[in-house]
Amino acid sequence: MSGLPAWSEAFASDHLPDLPSLPLEDAREWAFGGSTGAGVSVAIVDSGIDADHPDVGGVASAVAMESDDTRSEGYRAVEGPHEDLYGHGTACAAIVRSMAPDVELHSIRVLGSNLKGRGLLFHAGLLWAVDHGFHVANLSLSSKSESMYAPLHEVADIAYFARTLLVCAANNQPGPTYPSEFASVVSVACRPSDDPWTLSANPQPPVEFGARGIDLEVAWLDGGSTVATGNSFAAPHVTAMAALILAKHPGLVPYQVKAVLQAVSDNSSRTGSAHDA
Repeated sequence: MSGLPAWSEAFASDHLPDLPSLPLEDAREWAFGGSTGAGVSVAIVDSGIDADHPDVGGVASAVAMESDDTRSEGYRAVEGPHEDLYGHGTACAAIVRSMAPDVELHSIRVLGSNLKGRGLLFHAGLLWAVDHGFHVANLSLSSKSESMYAPLHEVADIAYFARTLLVCAANNQPGPTYPSEFASVVSVACRPSDDPWTLSANPQPPVEFGARGIDLEVAWLDGGSTVATGNSFAAPHVTAMAALILAKHPGLVPYQVKAVLQAVSDNSSRTGSAHDA
């Protein structure tokens, strides 16, 4: 596992415990069998989305958070179509679309062309997702800044009680990052697999779920693709599964969705068959 993103080793190990699950004969069939994600809104908080990419299939809305020192809050929200400044957001959106074809995708751009952004804009993007009632937000980014610990913790709690599920990729390098380490979010790292429906649950901190994210062909800029590895690309797989669960079982709160994700994990005692939409 040398050279792979941090936290991946836990999910490649043969030592993941067998976990108890919901009392269902086929947990995956109950959880999202036949679901397409219809009626569920998914925000991609990232570098933007290329809505015209054939693997994305359009977006329902878009907003870009931009620095503006003339405003008291220090930023402005620019609504309307925008480009992906890097390719990262398009990759995440296309993964979600491939597994949950009927979700509403919403782009919240908080990262620039160097795939970096201010913590203030990240925080603003999360608040936008909550304020607009999006069901799931994919966060394939995180902050190392200690100064952002408290603000991001606060917004993660706001999202939790507002029923906006935050699915957060762990950082690819060891060390604490936020909000992926908060218990109110669904934290994700990558693991080897060719199956997009692979999901492992880890009861030990700091990362709860492992999903496909190594040597993937993903959508990228200019309608193209690239091969990439990272926890960033594992997270949207879990985002898609969460969206499918919420489409089939509307009204579940975040901790219930997290429990269902554990129940459908590969190391659950009652996982059952793979998804068949």
